[in-house]
Amino acid sequence: MSQSPALASAAPSGADELPPWPQRIGFIAAVFGMFMAILDIQIVASSLNEIQAGVAASSEEISWVQTSYLIAEIIMIPLSGMLTRILSTRVAFVLSSVGFTLASLGCALATSIEQLVILRALQGFLGGAMIPITHAISFSIFPRRMMGAVQAVIGMVVTMAPSVGPTVGGYITEIASWHWLFLANVIPGVLVSWAAWRFLDIDKGDRSAARRLDVLGLALMAVFLGCLEYVLEEGPGDDWFDDHLILMLSLTCGLAAIGFFVRTLRHRYPIVGLHAFANRNFALGAGQGFVIGIALYGLVYLMPLFFGYVRGFSSLQIGQVMFVTGVAMFFTAPVAGRLSGSVDLRVLMFVGFVLVGTGSIMNACLTSESGFEQFFWPQIVRGVGLILCIIPASRIALGTLPREEVGNASGLFNVMRNLGGAVGLALMDTVRDIREDYHWSQLIGAVNEGRGVVLERLQGYESLLAGHVADPQQSALALVGQTVAREAQVLAFNDIFLWLGALYLLCAPVVLLVRRPEA
Repeated sequence: MSQSPALASAAPSGADELPPWPQRIGFIAAVFGMFMAILDIQIVASSLNEIQAGVAASSEEISWVQTSYLIAEIIMIPLSGMLTRILSTRVAFVLSSVGFTLASLGCALATSIEQLVILRALQGFLGGAMIPITHAISFSIFPRRMMGAVQAVIGMVVTMAPSVGPTVGGYITEIASWHWLFLANVIPGVLVSWAAWRFLDIDKGDRSAARRLDVLGLALMAVFLGCLEYVLEEGPGDDWFDDHLILMLSLTCGLAAIGFFVRTLRHRYPIVGLHAFANRNFALGAGQGFVIGIALYGLVYLMPLFFGYVRGFSSLQIGQVMFVTGVAMFFTAPVAGRLSGSVDLRVLMFVGFVLVGTGSIMNACLTSESGFEQFFWPQIVRGVGLILCIIPASRIALGTLPREEVGNASGLFNVMRNLGGAVGLALMDTVRDIREDYHWSQLIGAVNEGRGVVLERLQGYESLLAGHVADPQQSALALVGQTVAREAQVLAFNDIFLWLGALYLLCAPVVLLVRRPEA
């Protein structure tokens, strides 16, 4: 695969020289654009009911507001390296930023679910390139001695954006309306686009690479990743392979994956260079990024489910509880960045995995009354751990690669993290359903009128319902059933937190297989 001078020319003239101020301003703009792109994955999570009412969508259709964004984004992310080679970093980033901004405006003006889903897909696809391009810029313009501080900033954005997304979305919808979830991107998007165009002129594109574009490889990759993301998103709710569409898309995904890997490994100019996985540190770092994605996106998904289904919290209440994680990450990132310059990165990541695992296990003893107090310290422990994982992971994965390979490898690294999140969500939904059924069957056997506590509860419900319903006895039985179902849900959440913690504790020793990165 031929290399373009795209990012090689972006390196400072001296190994330890700081980039000029215009490039630093451009990098800040890129980081802000990346923040918007990641934030918009979760910003609609706490406002889906309002959006559903606004566009007259069904409960099945509204889930596509998130699914379409994720599918489109995960297709674009690995293409970012190719775009920067052909167009240059500046042009590729500005096109991504402008497209994201225009699609956001379109989402705000959408009047039907069909329009909103299409525009959300465009928003995810056009904005998806900002994430890996920002990673590539950081490794291209800053000297290695600055990587601790630089990756601390990026790590903070990557972890905070999905954590505060539901909170920000809930406040915006409460104060204004759901349209402002998207309108809020317009002015920042214009400013980011202008700053990137003005200050990120750091390399030149290679237009001749467009003539070597592997169209078949591109189509296979789009089908492979698109079908995979859809199956992972919709599979748990559709009973996996019991659903005909899920089965057909799974087969399509498998065939497209085989075709894509064969095509990529044999083609002279592949659409995505998989040769980065030959680098041991990149392969292990990308694998660790996959595992990190499970916690990064999975915990943001799991906690609102618990508070919504078990406690009946509003979106604002959920956001207020989850804000603790974001605060912990915010204050830990500068410390982690400084430590990464003086402490072995493998040690930091090992400690990070242990903390994430410990923080998850701390929530494995929940009850139906658990709230802010029970989640406060576990969130702090997990937040600190996630930051300690993310900063070393990106440096381990990308820090030992030649500069001209960073753009392509950054896309692969981000795809692995996003796939980790998608796989994690699918597994959590599936495990939750299985364990909830298991605990229901275990608990319901103990609920019989021969036990005094059950009889007392039934009589209490009947006396409360007498005169309010036609059949107090039947309604009392239904309330007892709801109580058992709620407790089964709590036990299922406990299982997930316990197994998630065990996963991270088991993955911690794998860090020792990584070669010690150069200072």
